[in-house]
Amino acid sequence: MTEITAKTPWAGHTGDVPLHLDYFDGSMFEALELVAKKYPRNIAFDFMGKATTYPQMIEEIKKCARSLKTIGVRAGDKVTIAMPNCPQAIYMFYAVNLVGGIANMIHPLSAEKEIEFYLNESESVTAITLDQFYNKFESIRQNTKVVNIIIASVKDELSKPVRAGYMLTEGRKIAKIPKDAPVIRWKEFMNMGKACFWNYSVKRTGDDPAVILYSGGTTGTTKGIVLTNKNFNALGQQVIAANPMFNPGDKMLAAMPLFHGFGLGVCVHTMLSQGGRCILVPRFTAKSYAKLITKYHCNFIAGVPTLYEALLRLPSMENADLSSLKGVFSGGDSLSIELKKKLDKFLYAHGAPVQVREGYGTTETVTACCLTPPHMFKEGSIGVPFPDTYIKIVEPGTDQEVPYGTEGEILLAGPTVMKEYMKHPDETAQTLRRHADGLTWVYTGDLGTMDAEGFVYFRGRAKRMIVSSGYNVYPGQIENILDANEMVQMSCVIGIPDAYRMQKVKAFVKLAAGIPANDATRQALMSYCSKHIAKYAMPCDIEFRDELPKTLVGKVAYRVLEEEEQAKHAAEAPAAPAAEAPAAPAEEEKK
Repeated sequence: MTEITAKTPWAGHTGDVPLHLDYFDGSMFEALELVAKKYPRNIAFDFMGKATTYPQMIEEIKKCARSLKTIGVRAGDKVTIAMPNCPQAIYMFYAVNLVGGIANMIHPLSAEKEIEFYLNESESVTAITLDQFYNKFESIRQNTKVVNIIIASVKDELSKPVRAGYMLTEGRKIAKIPKDAPVIRWKEFMNMGKACFWNYSVKRTGDDPAVILYSGGTTGTTKGIVLTNKNFNALGQQVIAANPMFNPGDKMLAAMPLFHGFGLGVCVHTMLSQGGRCILVPRFTAKSYAKLITKYHCNFIAGVPTLYEALLRLPSMENADLSSLKGVFSGGDSLSIELKKKLDKFLYAHGAPVQVREGYGTTETVTACCLTPPHMFKEGSIGVPFPDTYIKIVEPGTDQEVPYGTEGEILLAGPTVMKEYMKHPDETAQTLRRHADGLTWVYTGDLGTMDAEGFVYFRGRAKRMIVSSGYNVYPGQIENILDANEMVQMSCVIGIPDAYRMQKVKAFVKLAAGIPANDATRQALMSYCSKHIAKYAMPCDIEFRDELPKTLVGKVAYRVLEEEEQAKHAAEAPAAPAAEAPAAPAEEEKK
């Protein structure tokens, strides 16, 4: 065994959080099953007023697994899950794990061509989605290797009174699926398991691949990140270890989506594998989020900065009692110092005995791997690494560490590091590199610093990526779509400042010869984009240019466009008032 010699300057500043843990080496399902046996009376999750216990959840997962076996899903097969946060998604995710398959997690609002890409890239044999997305899947089905499409409905998991209300409101808007449609409806699917008389459970180890999430990697090209059972199980143990105030039965508001590592890894699997209780939120709005926090007296909430910005403005939160909160986490984007001050003041005023804690991570490490300790805050810091997680700052692209306080590229290592980029060995080798200190490091492409006490400070993204309302948007992907249109000669996509979303997407286009730069062309391009790009990644505007700025080597100088937009935003923005000091006295930094 190679000795680990990496530096750990944070070792004396983690409080009650241990530096090392013993990790469970089984599958994700096995971790759940152990918890269900330990806490048989605990509620696993709530969904629109309906509670499901751990034993009930385990039984539904097993039924789902038997049905998967019946329709031909085998060990190593990929199953695409394009679902919101709902019970069927939970059952399917762990059932795929139980039969030895790999869950391919995608955004249910993805455009048709994106869905086609995800299905083909993963070589999925089965897919599950909601009835309202049936048409998108059916339209591209013939271009994929998918054998079975399972259609679920929100109403199937509702109590009778809630179901009646749903069918009178949201349910009325969903187009009926033809009776002869080549799909398997959820109830029909779950009954198929009755015909399964053979062993459906496949023994898996911690190192076996279990989940595919998507990211742009270092090049900005969308690719599947292959994550293992151990990656997810280790994250669950690390998150709970970093939060010693957690008790089994504590409630987490699970509003972050399942196709995102934050939602799947922290809000769902961490809670379910450690005896917590998930409040599933199928469709997020700031109002519903606020309502559920107080209704369920949630103990933990997690969100992106834009979410918290919206909460601060809600009249319904004026008299909210937040005294039940034990942890408030922010991730997915940088939390500004001023917003943190506002949030801390808000929490204090509403009885919460906590401050917001910022975290950091990448999809290549499932999600979070660094978090502000509960006992020690440093202004602008994203905290210290989780147990058995290592962070160092190097000269970009090298393995040479820079002095404390010097900016460089953030590298990560630990038990949550991905297995590989699916079908991209060259980029895997570029991103995962073994150093002389005995560790395999993820080159994040992000810039930051570390102080002498091991606290990390995020400074910016070296790789091209737009973060809009917590969603990662990869400019290269959108540019490829625009450039494929016959009206476009060349395009460049950037993120521009936005008060609510932090960033929004804007496209700059040089049109092909003879194409008029008018509103009709702009609308035609926007309509074209809507068929190929998910709603959250759609350009807010397309600006036509006779020429796009170029670098010395002839590439489009996107930074020039970013600087132009930032200057424009600064000129238009009203003068900011002086910041108020937080009402809650900040804890002193421990030296």
